[in-house]
Amino acid sequence: MDRDQVKVVIVPGNGGAKPTDNWFPYIQRELEKVGVPVIACEFPDSFLARESVWIPFLEQDLQVDQHTILIGHSSGAIAALRFAEKHKILGSILVGVYHTDLDNENEKLSGYFNRPWNWAEIKKNQKWVAIFASEDDPWIPIAEPRFVRDQLRADYYEYEEQGHFGGDYVKDTFPEILEVIKSKIR
Repeated sequence: MDRDQVKVVIVPGNGGAKPTDNWFPYIQRELEKVGVPVIACEFPDSFLARESVWIPFLEQDLQVDQHTILIGHSSGAIAALRFAEKHKILGSILVGVYHTDLDNENEKLSGYFNRPWNWAEIKKNQKWVAIFASEDDPWIPIAEPRFVRDQLRADYYEYEEQGHFGGDYVKDTFPEILEVIKSKIR
């Protein structure tokens, strides 16, 4: 893959996440230093992050395509998964990913969990997937990302004390994501 064609889109979590939150500015700054453009913007419907709003936004407004790496955090990881079910992308980094509605009313309202996952298409529509998970995530039981890992045979990075990788605390840097992206686009 020619690095000049690659772009990265950061897909934040629900609850009103902003492109200035946590490690998002760090990722943008560091990738742009090596010539990789990054889109980190406010998403519409940021509180519920409904599929009916976010998938068209990724497709039409942000023009995510086969040269795009999606970095999804929390419900942003869910949006990245659903996007990859029907669209070709270069790859995805899923941080704090899950696959059920976690018995959470906002997750149920998002629309992502009203049908089975098509894991085969998600895998087929991208060259690679990397997952970052933590055993002490206060919202995502560790069985959730492990299940997604097994379905996608993804690169998997599990930690003991990283919580939700921001949201439950301030996480300003995330060099492990940079290393994965750099290794994939060499």
